[in-house]
Amino acid sequence: MPFDTVVARAARPALLLLLGVFVAALAGCDRAPVPSESLEATLDDTPEAHVTKHLDPTYVCPMHPQIVRDEPGNCPICGMALVRQEPTAGDGPMPSVTVDARTMQNMGLRTAEVERDTLWKYIETVGYVDYDENRVTHVHPRATGWVERLHVTAVGDRVKKGEVLLELYSPELVQAQEELLIALRSDSSRLTGQRRDSLVNSARERLRLVGVPESVVERVIRTGEVLRTVPLVAPRTGVVTAIGLRDGMYITPANELYTIADLSSVWVQVDVFEHQLDWVAAGRPADIRVAALPGREWEGEVEYIYPTLEPRTRTLRARLRFDNPEGVLKPNMFADVVIYGGPRRDVVVIPREAVIPTADGARVVKVLEDGSFQPVEVSIGMLSGERVEVLEGLEPGERIVASGQFLIDSESNLQASFRRMSAPADTPANPHANH
Repeated sequence: MPFDTVVARAARPALLLLLGVFVAALAGCDRAPVPSESLEATLDDTPEAHVTKHLDPTYVCPMHPQIVRDEPGNCPICGMALVRQEPTAGDGPMPSVTVDARTMQNMGLRTAEVERDTLWKYIETVGYVDYDENRVTHVHPRATGWVERLHVTAVGDRVKKGEVLLELYSPELVQAQEELLIALRSDSSRLTGQRRDSLVNSARERLRLVGVPESVVERVIRTGEVLRTVPLVAPRTGVVTAIGLRDGMYITPANELYTIADLSSVWVQVDVFEHQLDWVAAGRPADIRVAALPGREWEGEVEYIYPTLEPRTRTLRARLRFDNPEGVLKPNMFADVVIYGGPRRDVVVIPREAVIPTADGARVVKVLEDGSFQPVEVSIGMLSGERVEVLEGLEPGERIVASGQFLIDSESNLQASFRRMSAPADTPANPHANH
């Protein structure tokens, strides 16, 4: 047997013994006593602090968070300087962000001061012009008969009060005229003057009740002749919106002959959202503009607020009234409407463009005393034009970012994401166990 083989076989038991001793020493390493100074340092080094100390800083692009580098430089996509990212652990306020002057200029960053001011409540909405139903008249005959001649034949015709609409032949009206003439011709020797006047007045009143114009009555008295056809006149000035008869038609009091609408005053119907209900009340001033007449504006007021909401749109209908002496506002025109709800004084206001909408509220980016920026949660109140009321989260005199805030907010969100990722869910018994 070769000599080297004999030596290897002889040394094998010794090697196995040494290997077993080494394994036993490793198994008891975790249970070895820790010096008091090392134990104190271990307790003070929390998992969050430990992660922060041992995690190398990274540099990210504010515009393209997918660009991450381990050294300073510029973004290969947009060329912006990479911002140092120092993640921290735990929840709390949004991380602050420091932006150098050059980056602020490239971002077009602008700031504004939080102020106390008066906000005017007004509602901007869209409505449509409608007839003033208080000025719509339906014309019916008060006696049966036949239409001998129509004077107004088309919808849309303008008529004046007292203008003849049609001529009617009615046996009932002919008989009433004859009774008036009989009363006038009665023998005064058999009737006292008072009795005769009473008969004449009764005959005249009957003609008025069946719709005979006063001018026709006076003509019958003056000429002493019965008119075969009696004119039916317009009760008001306006526009004919409906006609329900034709020449030769037999009509009764149940027939609606004409519908006449006076357009010297019109309604504008608008819908108001549910959260704006306390801004609307009868008597509040309102303005309208129509696309057909640019540059013109009409002033009116809220006349009536309907009692129920529309269940599908969750809106409340309001009725506005406007004078229309020239008749230029036509029914069914669309109108841009502004309803003024009055002032709200001494409120904290900021520019509307500074607000960052979120899923559960709103944020703004506040300028800290050291020049850095920090997103903060705010509670938003009334919106008025380009300004918005702040109920909670800001104080007058503080400064906020009015333009470019979305980039800073994205950077802060990115830092917050690193912080959440670096924070362990459960604190281990030995902070160095997983290092």
